[in-house]
Amino acid sequence: MKFVAVSSCPTGIAHTYMAAEALEQAGRAAGHEVVVETQGSAGSTPLDPAVIAAADGVIYAADLEVRDKGRFAGKPTVDVGVKKAVHDAPGVLAQAVASVEAARASGVPAAAAAAVAAAPARKVGTGTRIRQYLMTGVSYMIPFVAAGGILIALGFMLASVAWPENGAIEVTAVDQSVLWTAFEWGNLQHWSVLLFRIGAAAFGFLVPALSAYIAYAIADRPGLVPGFVGGTLAGLVGAGFLGGIATGFIAGFVALWLATRKVPKGVRGVMPVVVIPLVATLVTGALTILVVGPPMSAINNGLTSWLGGLGTTALVPLGIILGLMMCFDLGGPLNKVAYVFATTGLANATSASSTEARIMAAVMAAGMVPPLAVAVATTLRPKLWSESERESGKSAYLLGLSFISEGAIPFAAADPLRMIPSFMLGGAVTGGLTMAFGSGLLAPHGGFWVTPLISSPLLFLLALVIGTAVSCVAVIVLKSIGKGSDAQVVAEAPKDSTLVTA
Repeated sequence: MKFVAVSSCPTGIAHTYMAAEALEQAGRAAGHEVVVETQGSAGSTPLDPAVIAAADGVIYAADLEVRDKGRFAGKPTVDVGVKKAVHDAPGVLAQAVASVEAARASGVPAAAAAAVAAAPARKVGTGTRIRQYLMTGVSYMIPFVAAGGILIALGFMLASVAWPENGAIEVTAVDQSVLWTAFEWGNLQHWSVLLFRIGAAAFGFLVPALSAYIAYAIADRPGLVPGFVGGTLAGLVGAGFLGGIATGFIAGFVALWLATRKVPKGVRGVMPVVVIPLVATLVTGALTILVVGPPMSAINNGLTSWLGGLGTTALVPLGIILGLMMCFDLGGPLNKVAYVFATTGLANATSASSTEARIMAAVMAAGMVPPLAVAVATTLRPKLWSESERESGKSAYLLGLSFISEGAIPFAAADPLRMIPSFMLGGAVTGGLTMAFGSGLLAPHGGFWVTPLISSPLLFLLALVIGTAVSCVAVIVLKSIGKGSDAQVVAEAPKDSTLVTA
């Protein structure tokens, strides 16, 4: 059979593409053709209409609303979450095959058959929906964080050379007007200021982008203007990213309510360009300044003061907790909470030795542990793994070094009871050690490739190696305990099976 599929996840990064790959591999293994459209953060290339027309059925492996669903009208459809496709692609494909067979057996016209055969839409709870809105905002925010954070870190690095004694303070004190009035191409100080100011400008969009795209996820385009304005005002009143989250939800639901009002025909034309942005922005702005701002600002200031007052002894337990969170769900909600906590704190970092920078270093190091641990484990004890897992282990080296925790998902999905505790153990060790060693990082992403931007880089790498070794040993020991049952499963499974359940 021929199938078309659409995959998407709240952040639009790893799960979107892993689900697509898993479905394509499951299709080849079962003798079917599966063509997937990934609606991820890198954009999407729509499926060829001819491919859709030739398809027997449709698979939605999506946690977000699928764009342009009308293209697939009249075809049997199954609707599953993106994690279901990552963890059990053969099962999802089998469900799609059954849907097509049911449609053919019904003997009714195609469109009616599709309605009969299609699985009921998934019921999404309020909590899940809120998480989707929040993760959509985070996914659009991350590029601003990455670009701005790395540029700021490079600016600080150059400043440490340009001003050997107090570079981090000097680069922030220079009047930025020097860049367009007296910039000297051969002046290292001016280049450090240039990088720092561009990065700071990108970082300035962090809260507005978070707020705007939460509102966008709720109300589509009508939510963008009030979301951006609300996020900007949240930054002005000192409410920080917590205020940005609140304004995003306020803007989104106000815009959605206005967009769904029944109005006279003569007013409809001006609703999206005048009435909705005007009223939603006014309401969101007023609530941000008068209601949301004061308490959120107090919470944000309290959190900043608490972090600033933490000594080395208190930072180690915090590193352990963040390490556990980063390795528990590998790109899921807890992982993202820890990551956002670290990246938004960078806005208050003054140097690579500040508390906020040390938190970022601990989060990044811990997030690198799971894929590196399974990569090393599959290399040291290849007989414990299936052929496809050994191949995944090879790519996990690059994913781990690049701080992509999701590289360990296939292993966690296949054997969660043994893999996840092993990952968490190594992540906790790495997070705690990174804090104890005093390594700091102003770049929010990059993994091993931004090592030159890390303070005490050798100690950072030492913490990473120790945590990876601990996690790797735990993986091998726990995997060896069930070696007999694993070997039987591997022997009985198809050679090109994507996931092997222990």
